[in-house]
Amino acid sequence: MIDGHSVLVGGQKLMNENRIRWHCCEEHTGTVVHVAVDGDYAGHVEISDELKEDAAATVAGLLPRKVIILTGDTAQTGESVAKKLGVEEVYTDLLPADKVAKVEELLKQKQGGALAFVGDGINDAPVLSRADIGVAMGVLGSDAAIEAADVVLMDDKPSGLVTAIRTAKKTRRIVRENVVFSLGVKIGVLVLEIAMTVLGIESDMTLAAFADVGVLVLAVLNATRALHVPKAK
Repeated sequence: MIDGHSVLVGGQKLMNENRIRWHCCEEHTGTVVHVAVDGDYAGHVEISDELKEDAAATVAGLLPRKVIILTGDTAQTGESVAKKLGVEEVYTDLLPADKVAKVEELLKQKQGGALAFVGDGINDAPVLSRADIGVAMGVLGSDAAIEAADVVLMDDKPSGLVTAIRTAKKTRRIVRENVVFSLGVKIGVLVLEIAMTVLGIESDMTLAAFADVGVLVLAVLNATRALHVPKAK
């Protein structure tokens, strides 16, 4: 209610539910928001988002992983964005509950791997918490989305997701290398010490120091490789 008038603002479903005859431009690339006052159609507003500069690079960097768009926008808007980004699968006109249902369906269909969902709005919070990995846009994202997410991109650049994946994979590889190297050296030194004892060869603390401190230093130096990860272009 505004100044004693009943005002409805929303999509086609809202207008149809209230039996209001609506109309809009035949060609539009954005989301159309209809307005009705006291049961009479007053007009509509078209809202169109701009693609981020690195959006296309992000999608390209995620391939050959499967990329899907879930949006509350109209089919025309969603398909237009998907075409620009090179995304083949897009689902439109989704309410928050519809997004959750779709993610549930995708979780059942997946074969190995993890399902990640990227969003920034308050309507994305339920989906972010349901996905295997929820990723929120930190600067422009809502508090609810940030709270529900597992990962927060602090610069609001989607390409940060590609960098995060590359960093995680490289970090995991380095950890495995350090574990195998450390255990290998320690076991090797232990076997060598036993052999030297059996052969009557005296040994000092040099080998033990290398197996402990030396391996630690080498592992730390190897871990610094995680600082250098190529970013999505």
